[in-house]
Amino acid sequence: MDPQLVEVTQLFQRFKAAFVRNDFGSCNNLLSQLKVMLTKFPSLPPSFQKTPNAAQELTIAREIYEHAVVLSVKTEDQDAFERDFFQLKPYYTDTCGLIPPSPQEYPILGLNLLRLLVQNRIAEFHTELELLPQNALENACIKHAVELEQSFMEGAYNRVLSARQSVPHDTYVYFMDLLAKTVRDEIAGCSEKAYDYLSITDAKKILMFSSDQELSDYISEEHPEWEIKDCCVFFQKAKESQPCKEIPALQLINQTLSYARELERIV
Repeated sequence: MDPQLVEVTQLFQRFKAAFVRNDFGSCNNLLSQLKVMLTKFPSLPPSFQKTPNAAQELTIAREIYEHAVVLSVKTEDQDAFERDFFQLKPYYTDTCGLIPPSPQEYPILGLNLLRLLVQNRIAEFHTELELLPQNALENACIKHAVELEQSFMEGAYNRVLSARQSVPHDTYVYFMDLLAKTVRDEIAGCSEKAYDYLSITDAKKILMFSSDQELSDYISEEHPEWEIKDCCVFFQKAKESQPCKEIPALQLINQTLSYARELERIV
């Protein structure tokens, strides 16, 4: 076996050992070294040169980047996720016939769709979805992300929040928690505009909290302007703190009349 390939393989084994024991600091250091070493393989994207060890080099490089994506989730680093995913993607799209498909392909593609949904990058979500083959839509990981997007667009927030209990892969929990927070913030914003107050029971139900303490913690951290008293959550204080916006009615009327006069001249 090629000495460089042996060195990469041995270093990757050290990386995986650190990954298993959740030593993410060592993982990041070893990953940086691995990425530098991978640049010496001519068989990797974008050149794809045919070498005696091309299949082995492509396979181990793909596995390294797959671990890098999962590591970014474990360390809650969305920027690193995006960088590593784009480095990994050519191994899924451009190596057909060169190496066997990876069992981690759909879980990671689904994870990327979930990230785009969390970041509200809906146009990119649909672009990535269009690039997938038709049979991919039947995969549980892809289907999970698609159903979440549909629920989110329909405003079926209860389905979005409850979907956390049925994630197809444990790496999805991080993004599901972020999505749940986004949804709760949206519901909270609508609630304070629609109601003067809600009972604690109703507030828990709407925001899908299981205990009074969870609700209280959420209000303390995210909405300190709300007030809890007499077994109710009062939004009035939040409404009073919002400045009233004056509508320049006279200015709008004058502009409209001016447009009408100009239109008559044109006709």
